Amino acid sequence: MEIFLGFKKYFLISTINLTLNQINPVKLFLTLIFFILFFTEMSVAQPSPIISSFQDYSKSIKTNDKNTLVDLKKSIPNVVLDLKYGTSNNFTKINLYKKVSTTYLRKDAAFALLNVNNELKSLGFSLKIFDAYRPYSVTKLMWNLVHDERYVANPTNGSGHNRGIAVDLTIIDIQTNKELNMGTGFDNFTDSAHHSFTKNLSPQIIKNRTLLKATMEKFGFKSLETEWWHYSFQSKEAYDVMDINFKKLAKKIR
Repeated sequence: MEIFLGFKKYFLISTINLTLNQINPVKLFLTLIFFILFFTEMSVAQPSPIISSFQDYSKSIKTNDKNTLVDLKKSIPNVVLDLKYGTSNNFTKINLYKKVSTTYLRKDAAFALLNVNNELKSLGFSLKIFDAYRPYSVTKLMWNLVHDERYVANPTNGSGHNRGIAVDLTIIDIQTNKELNMGTGFDNFTDSAHHSFTKNLSPQIIKNRTLLKATMEKFGFKSLETEWWHYSFQSKEAYDVMDINFKKLAKKIR
């Protein structure tokens, strides 16, 4: 939320500082569009409750131990982290997480992912993780940029990432440390990233995607049709949406 509000504050101040001589039709149009988006976003319904403090998170753990967030870097040996939203190398071109060195999943999801990685290791492969837990405020910012539920979760309901049960990932070869060819890169918003897309994809690419999907599904994850890299852990638990930033989590979760 701090990132999003900071961006808005900067934009509002910049807009107000425009003099009458500087205003032209293009700037006026963009300013009007921004204010429409601003007030639309403010009125969007939100899921309830939203866990936004570590104190509330701690209470949720006391209620149900399965709410525990697990540090994936520590819990999955040799897993490779390439946290795209902790850099500007993502579709927003903004570092949404600032300084981040690890990521998290709920207890059961993390254990299931460990089993996935162990299975792949027996074949000479391992996992590379692009994203897992994502603060709710970041999802809201993404939604303002891409109003398309095929690729970005509608903040009205929150997402699997916000609940700590979704993960974006791929497979790497342990010997070379190189990613298997999946046909597209991460966050490719085209049909070629869909699971059902096979046109012009080589048999090896299809085999690689099938390996990832079959292994993830074996241990309780469900794929998303439009993104070959996205999987959500299937659980009977009703996990709450969370909006705690990574800096706070890193201080508290050891």
